Order: sequence, then structure tokens, then C-alpha cells
Amino acid sequence: MILLIWATLLLSVRGSSAETAEKQHCDYRGYCVTLTEGELTAEAGLCVVIPCSFTTAYGFTPQSIVWYKCEQSTQQCDDSDMIFHSKKYNQNVQPGFRRRVSLLEPDVSQNNCSIRINNLSDSDSGSYQLRVNGDRFGRPDGYTFSQRATVSVTDLTQKPSVMIPPLTEGKQTTLTCTAPGLCSGSRPKISWMWREAGGNDSYITENITAVKTENLTAGTKRHRSTLDFSPSAEHHGTIITCKVSFNGGTTTEKTLTLNVNYVKKVQISGNRNLKKGETLNLTCSVESFPPSFVAWTKRNCMGSLIRNRRSSTLVIPDVRAEHSGQYVCEAMYMERPLLSYVNITVSLDLVINCGSCRPVLPWVVAGVSLSVHVLVIILISCLWNSRKKVKPNQEDRTYMSLQRTDTSSEYEVIAQC
Repeated sequence: MILLIWATLLLSVRGSSAETAEKQHCDYRGYCVTLTEGELTAEAGLCVVIPCSFTTAYGFTPQSIVWYKCEQSTQQCDDSDMIFHSKKYNQNVQPGFRRRVSLLEPDVSQNNCSIRINNLSDSDSGSYQLRVNGDRFGRPDGYTFSQRATVSVTDLTQKPSVMIPPLTEGKQTTLTCTAPGLCSGSRPKISWMWREAGGNDSYITENITAVKTENLTAGTKRHRSTLDFSPSAEHHGTIITCKVSFNGGTTTEKTLTLNVNYVKKVQISGNRNLKKGETLNLTCSVESFPPSFVAWTKRNCMGSLIRNRRSSTLVIPDVRAEHSGQYVCEAMYMERPLLSYVNITVSLDLVINCGSCRPVLPWVVAGVSLSVHVLVIILISCLWNSRKKVKPNQEDRTYMSLQRTDTSSEYEVIAQC
């Protein structure tokens, strides 16, 4: 189990120092310590593990482990430099290191002096020295090893890990942000922020779970936060940021762009009523992600689909009567067809054709004009004749008297002219 903890910590927190060799140093009395050669590098806000093991002289029984931090030029650190004591509540431990330093193996008899320092800051860079206290042959004794471990704390470069599953409009989903490092002793603060295109950051306060800590092994932890939401088309292209703040003011963040699968209604624009000879120009558009494939078709009289062109814009110059009909825009979105229809009407000019003959419109106009003139003449003639048959007035009458010379009844008539 101890080997598993060591392997996990060394691979996850030592970074480039994981390849640094360890070397055993012994003195003539039989006290030996194994430490890492060279610097152990770690990043601010995270932790560092100082691998260490020791052996003691014959008759020495270790009872406690003490670590100091002092200048490299100082031959031996003293109690004022103490950063850790395996006996809890030791008053000599510097306040800035309390509850930040711990043994990987609490059982001192295992001769394992490896420690983990959490919540690193720049001030933790320096030289660390080990002392083992115990008794030898029944008398209190202790030994301070001259060899030291050197730690260098650099700026934090690791980013949080943000897991975003495939996003679909209207489907509830969960985003997960995991803080970098596996052994931060204090729980970091994890926050989420939105930023629309060209907008400002705004913190998200709803539908966020509190930071959860997962214990991987006895010496490693993972801190994460989740965000639950229902994505929409408006979320597509939104910038989302997960920000992790460690004790001591060290922060790191990771920013990603959300891609939401969505599709809106198919739209068709363009003139639907045209005259013969004009240009048909129809545009089919559908807002979607991923982009949809658009194709135009035209229904024939039998109802089957005839492929016309594969473009979002349909242009047919010099339209004729046969171009009238129903046109279909077919948008293929993620193997799902979306259809929209438009009816096109092409109207004709008043032109009479005889096969390939030239237009005869002027002759038609002349014929119509002649017919109108004839009708007018006939109408005038009728009106004139009707006027002549009207009964004359009294003053217009003329009488003639005839002297009767013959008394026969044959002439007994008065005639009116």
C-alpha cells in the first residue's frame, strides 16, 4: 500500500523531478538517509512530496521525526526552523507550516520519513533537513542528517480539467471541472463563469454543486465541481470558464467554447410570382450546428421529386410557364431531413403564336379597331332612320280643299300630306 501511495504521488506532483535519482548517504556510525539528488520542483498552490527513508545505528529506536527548513549555508537547523514534528501539537512548529506538512507513513518504526507539503507558495522554496529522535540503549538520543532536500516552487502552470459531454439543445447535461493536482491539503474554491461573444464575464451561481473531494488513496485527493444546465441555441459559441482558487491566492482557470447541437426552422425567401422572362431567385436558409446540407427539388405532375441543384440559392433565368410549380428546400441535419415548400407562378403576356411564326398582335389590334368603326357607323344610321319616322307636330301639317264638281261619293275624302 505504501508503494502505491508513493508511486501515485511521485508521478502526479513531482513533475520533472520524477526522473531525479535518489541517493543514500551514510556516516561512519551507521546512520543513513536516502534523499532525492537535485531540486524537487513543484507549482504554487499544489503540493510537493519529499521522498525519504533512513536507517539508524545499532541499538537506536526511532520515536519521532522532525523536519526543518533553514538556509543552505547553515550547518544545522535549530528548533526555530522547525516545520514538522511527528508528535502533534509541538509548539516549536512554525505557524505558517502547521497543518500543511504530514508524513506519508505515520508509523515511524517503518523508517519512512517522506513528507508531503500542501498549499505551496514561493516562500516554501529552500533547503529541508531531517532529524530523527529516539533512544539508544534506553537513553534519549537523536540524530540530524547533514544531507538535505531542496525544493523549488514555480508559478502554477497546470490548468483545471473541464469535461464537456456532447451538448444538444433542450437536453439536460452536466459539466465537470476538476482542480489540478492530487494532494492539495485544503479544499480549493471552484467557480464557473459565462461570457457571450463580445460580452463580459458573469459568474454562474445556480445549478452548481459544492466542491466535492474524492479520496483516491491515503495520500491523494481530487477536487471537482459540476454545473447542470439545459443548453439552447443561445448557448452555442458561449465562452465558459472554470476558475480554481487555492489557499494563498494562487489561481488557475481553463476556458472553453460551447458547441451546442441545434437546428431552427427552414426559411425560404424570394419572389414567388414572376412574369415570363424574369429570373427566379430563391434562397433557402436554416440556422443549425453542425451546418445542414441544403438541396433544392421540384415536384413534377406525378408527385415524385426531381433533383434540381445542390445549393442554398436556386437561380433560374428566363423563366417560362413550365417553371411554375412547387419547389422544395430539403435541409439534411444530422441525417434528419427538414422540408419547406414554396409555390411559384409564372404569368404569360398576351401574345398569340403560331408555331414558329412571328407575333400577330398588330393585326389583331387593327381588326378590332375596324370592327369598332363599323359598329359606330351602323349605330348612327339606325338612329337617323328612327328619327325620320317620328309623327310631325300640329303646326307642321298642310291641308288641301278640293271643290266638288262631281257629287258622286267616290271623291268624298279629305287627304292629309
